[in-house]
Amino acid sequence: MKSSKNIILAVLVSLLSWPLVGLADNNSDSTNTNATANASIENALPLYSKVYDPKRDPFQDAKDAIKLANESERNVLIEIGGDWCTWCHKIDAFLAANPDIYKQLHDTFVLLKINVSDVNENADFMAGFPKVLGYPHMYVSTGQGKVILSKDTAEFLDNSGVAYSREAWLEFIDTFNADNNKANLRKFEIDKLTQRQDGQG
Repeated sequence: MKSSKNIILAVLVSLLSWPLVGLADNNSDSTNTNATANASIENALPLYSKVYDPKRDPFQDAKDAIKLANESERNVLIEIGGDWCTWCHKIDAFLAANPDIYKQLHDTFVLLKINVSDVNENADFMAGFPKVLGYPHMYVSTGQGKVILSKDTAEFLDNSGVAYSREAWLEFIDTFNADNNKANLRKFEIDKLTQRQDGQG
């Protein structure tokens, strides 16, 4: 009798644990799928879209990014930061964990990473842009090289203030796709004029 109870107990434990094992496998499969999807996109990216390199020529990279954006009917997303920047790495981690956003981002923009660090501040290049107040900072340029946005990435955070918001990223990507350039350029010019009048520009 005791042996029968032990067998029944073993079967019950096995049945109860099976869904958990399956769930763990599903999570693992999902993670692997995300990594594979992102890797296929990343492998096709130019180097200036992948790394902050103090040795790179930002003017040449910008020229190449604008050319590619123009040819592919995208905008350029200029990300200012460096390997020293904790929040830059958090953006990379967020995009890695959200492959749908990662794909939409690269479908909409040519990403251009510009290094700003103690080793190389790229001051001459940065002089042509609105002032950066924190890092990472983002600009959006059209495929014709016209800046239409200067954005503090803190605006991408959720209400907790410690994590990036999916909704904020998706709204940003949708708003600043190339189809909306005319309206966004007009708004950017008006905002810039207003800042000058207020003494902020």
